[in-house]
Amino acid sequence: MNENNCPKLHNATWPGVVGKGPGSPEPIIDLATMIDLTAAANVNGAKFGGVDLFLCAPHVDIDSSHDDMARLADSLRRRDLVAGSLVAPVWPPAGGGSAFGDAAQRAQFVVQVRKACAIGRKLRAPGVRPSGVVRIDSAGGVADWAKDPARNTQSINVTFAKACDVAEDAGERLAAEGEICWGGMHSWRKTHDVLEGVGRPKTLGFQADMAHTLLYPPGYNAPADRLVPADFDWNDTAAFRDAYAGLAARLRSRTIDFHVAQNDATVKGQGTHDKTGRHCLPNDSDGKLDIVWAAGQRLGDKNGNPTRAMRHLCWDGCMFPNDVMARPVTWNSILSVMLDVRSAHGWRE
Repeated sequence: MNENNCPKLHNATWPGVVGKGPGSPEPIIDLATMIDLTAAANVNGAKFGGVDLFLCAPHVDIDSSHDDMARLADSLRRRDLVAGSLVAPVWPPAGGGSAFGDAAQRAQFVVQVRKACAIGRKLRAPGVRPSGVVRIDSAGGVADWAKDPARNTQSINVTFAKACDVAEDAGERLAAEGEICWGGMHSWRKTHDVLEGVGRPKTLGFQADMAHTLLYPPGYNAPADRLVPADFDWNDTAAFRDAYAGLAARLRSRTIDFHVAQNDATVKGQGTHDKTGRHCLPNDSDGKLDIVWAAGQRLGDKNGNPTRAMRHLCWDGCMFPNDVMARPVTWNSILSVMLDVRSAHGWRE
């Protein structure tokens, strides 16, 4: 029996909110239910160790009080869970503003990061958050960014640098999510350019989601940055693995937060969320990823040795249908593949 106990295994709670609610075909799933579903998962006695949180009402209000955080901490302890990475609500619909918008929007982006870092501190104080970052992205669409790429990228760099100042004061690190729907971060090269442009590697890193970044190699939303030919055949496993390994290598040194996921190489949008890499169940017959192999490209160095850069992994089932999330078998199958990932690429602490 493999006894690796690191990295810790977390589940994301935001699939209960993202793409749900008014204007979408499905209602929001409340935070308590998402936490209960996570806590109930069990594979031969192994369980999830924590949850990553979306700091937006009705889950965790960005303006939560100290007492609110104490209640959340107690709720997690009762279920033998901890908190991990926190998603700052930097998007305009959630009270933020585009990182390359006007001055007011950029200022509001930083305000939301400041509030998220304050919540991170409140959860660290009682010992319920032993690891994790504050996650951000550019909070603006690709079409808007493309109106003036150079200027908008520079605006992102300046806004992210101000967010870094806030994070450093709070003792936090920021992870910028690479996702094809976020302007200036919609390809591996654009994301790399932003990280280099900000130039704060100790504070700002990359958050890699296996479902989202699967669409980086074919250049979805950024054909000039493709890593495979335009006529690429997904059945060409050797060519895909070569491209995917190259993608991971290009961003490995920057990756500080990681989502295990599956994708069928299509996009999905719902509610206020623009189309992005579609998340699938780990055993989906249309899934393009060998999850354990692909996760190893992120978790290991060029020689396959664990980098130990991430203290925990998170599963992201963003925009899964509610009926799928209500089934215990869903979370057991997810936990099972995450245990396989840790067995292959983790370590003993």
